[in-house]
Amino acid sequence: MPKAKNAAESGNEPAVADGEDFALHSLQQAHAADRRYKASKEELLHFYEQMLLIRRFEEKAGQLYGLGLIGGFCHLYIGQEAVAVGLQSALTGGLDSVITGYRDHGHMLAYGIDPKVIMAELTGRHSGISKGKGGSMHMFSVDHRFYGGHGIVGAQVPLGAGLAFAHKYNEDGGVTLAYFGDGASNQGQVYEAFNMASLWKLPIVFVVENNQYAMGTAVKRGSAETHFYRRGTAFRIPGMQVDGMDVLEVRKAAEIALEHVRGGNGPVLMELSTYRYRGHSMSDPAKYRSREEVQDVREKRDPIEHAKAELLELGVTEASLKDIDKRVRAAVTEAADFAESSPEPEMSELYTDVLVERY
Repeated sequence: MPKAKNAAESGNEPAVADGEDFALHSLQQAHAADRRYKASKEELLHFYEQMLLIRRFEEKAGQLYGLGLIGGFCHLYIGQEAVAVGLQSALTGGLDSVITGYRDHGHMLAYGIDPKVIMAELTGRHSGISKGKGGSMHMFSVDHRFYGGHGIVGAQVPLGAGLAFAHKYNEDGGVTLAYFGDGASNQGQVYEAFNMASLWKLPIVFVVENNQYAMGTAVKRGSAETHFYRRGTAFRIPGMQVDGMDVLEVRKAAEIALEHVRGGNGPVLMELSTYRYRGHSMSDPAKYRSREEVQDVREKRDPIEHAKAELLELGVTEASLKDIDKRVRAAVTEAADFAESSPEPEMSELYTDVLVERY
């Protein structure tokens, strides 16, 4: 019996050219060769203050939720601060786009959006960034090119591909950063977005924030492939695995990924290994893990304490760091006071922003 031909030999599929220059792990190798961003003392101080702002803001949001001033769902970003700060510090403000899921407060703060309008939105006030109608999960700022805040698991990923398509179509040089969690990684629409983004070489960085738990399910119980940076292999998307608890490692990895994408090479998939200290949402008692597990991460891997230790080594004094904390706490208190004193939306707002009025 004659030997069967493969698809390429039979002429049904194009043969892969000999010597084709494609290496899925080239970006991982580049990252391994130079893992950490060489920040100046001033840059690291800025990263530290941004992470501290997110931490203190989220702590205050948790308090306001407990007092009944924040309704609905509320997903806090405590523990994951280095991801948003490290990645978004490498973006070009006013050009690049960001889209994420419902754990979105930290991403907005990292993009420089005023804490007062974010807190006002959380408390459902008219002065909120979405006029008090979006709440915790559905915030939006066209001016900052921040496109949500999405409550449907994984829905932001194909929308992010659409934003990247717009950047390519308009030839504006912009890149989209599309965040999603380890749980959303198993959504079919995520893979459809991967396929189209790779086919069209869209300028997008897909970011998996692997905080180890999809709601209450540990990664190893819900995912056959727990190395999420490999998930793009079938679509020829290079992956990167990054320590999401080290802001300088995140920043360096972001630069490598963005250089690849801005060069017209198509998408990159980044897995940021991180950890959330609180439950999935404020209504989650998090009984699926032990206090000892959480405390161990706090003591050994906390991103803010890590940055603080490096700043002390660079000669920054404890007194200076305490001053930063006081300044951040004052800003968060001001945001909370602003939110509590702001009026709720008028009843007429029920009828606005429902349909597109004009294009």
